[in-house]
Amino acid sequence: MNYKLDKNIRFQHSSSMTVQEIIEELKRASDMDAIEGMKRFGITTEYTYGVKIPILRQIAKQTGRDHKLAQALWKINTRETRILTSMIEEIRYVTEKEMENYIKEFDYWEICDQFCMNLFEKLPYAYEKAIELARRKDEFAKRTGFVMMARLAVSDKKAPNEKFEPFFSYIYDESTDQRNMVKKALNWALRQIGKRNKTLHKKAIELAKKIYQIDDPTAHWIAHNALRELNSENIKKRLKDG
Repeated sequence: MNYKLDKNIRFQHSSSMTVQEIIEELKRASDMDAIEGMKRFGITTEYTYGVKIPILRQIAKQTGRDHKLAQALWKINTRETRILTSMIEEIRYVTEKEMENYIKEFDYWEICDQFCMNLFEKLPYAYEKAIELARRKDEFAKRTGFVMMARLAVSDKKAPNEKFEPFFSYIYDESTDQRNMVKKALNWALRQIGKRNKTLHKKAIELAKKIYQIDDPTAHWIAHNALRELNSENIKKRLKDG
């Protein structure tokens, strides 16, 4: 591993952990078998310790939210330090410019999804930014937009339907994007929005049927996959009981 760090740096909110101490924790938790498994799932493995996400969450819990520490870990540029950045970054410091700086360096699905889950979905401008990113041409910027839609549908449980309904038109408009990272995120967003409640479920199914009518194999895949889950007995029962 090639990284530069100051072994003596300590951070105000990090339970007296230094960057070096975090690196030592990552080395102790390193798992070569996990690295081999990551390769099969398209996770970048050139700069990784092979540490599993639950262990990273334990480290993040110990350090707490800390902007300076998050920035220092990001600069090291390993899989684990960058995922830790998403877990410990302080929301109040993440301007749109800062968010864009993170996104432009995304180069595989896991780092994108972890940032959406751990940080981006919590930002006060998350809904507006999801739409703006979904309209981009760049593969990972676009993926970020649709993953944010999916994650907001899961986590923002008190949000009204009006927050999610505008997402449908963007899902439809981009449903012929054949890039793997994009089409899977589109499908994810459609399914998660459709599982929120009966009203959105009905609208998601209607949209999926509309997408299926597009003469395009990517659109057919997105629609078929979404309809299979949304029409499943488990989902119908959960929505009925809910």
